[in-house]
Amino acid sequence: MNYIKTILLGILISFLCHGCGIYSFSGISISPNVKTFEVRQFSNQAPIVEPGLDRRYTTELQDFILNQTNLDLVTSNGDIVYEGEIVQFYVAPNTATADQTAAESRITIAIRLRYIDTKNEENDLEQTFSFFYDYPSSQVLTGDTAETAYTEIFERITQDMVNATLAKW
Repeated sequence: MNYIKTILLGILISFLCHGCGIYSFSGISISPNVKTFEVRQFSNQAPIVEPGLDRRYTTELQDFILNQTNLDLVTSNGDIVYEGEIVQFYVAPNTATADQTAAESRITIAIRLRYIDTKNEENDLEQTFSFFYDYPSSQVLTGDTAETAYTEIFERITQDMVNATLAKW
């Protein structure tokens, strides 16, 4: 008898969590009438342009949404649309040593997002997201250092964008 109660409780919890299909354990809540998304090519409008960064970010945002939602990626007429531009890319000294030289440098990237919800324009959003990565000044921002920096910055910015648009955090 206890076994049957456990099974019924499990089924009930499953129905409650799955419900109408708008809740997920990732915290993303999407209206059931939203089925597709579009990520338009982010342009690089920063004063310093790092070649290929715009294409890389566009792809990373697409991949993140594909992996975290059940939405289908389309090239046009998406139910929700992400577009924007990289507006800031700079490297600056962050900490100094006793002999007045930089011990650490910081790269900062900012991306302006325009989020359009064609099903509910009250959800539309325009906001700038930024993040940084610190690295030793003895290293040059190329190769593995650049790869690590871009990966960490883009992961954080992408998560913040999705939280602001789909998770409403």
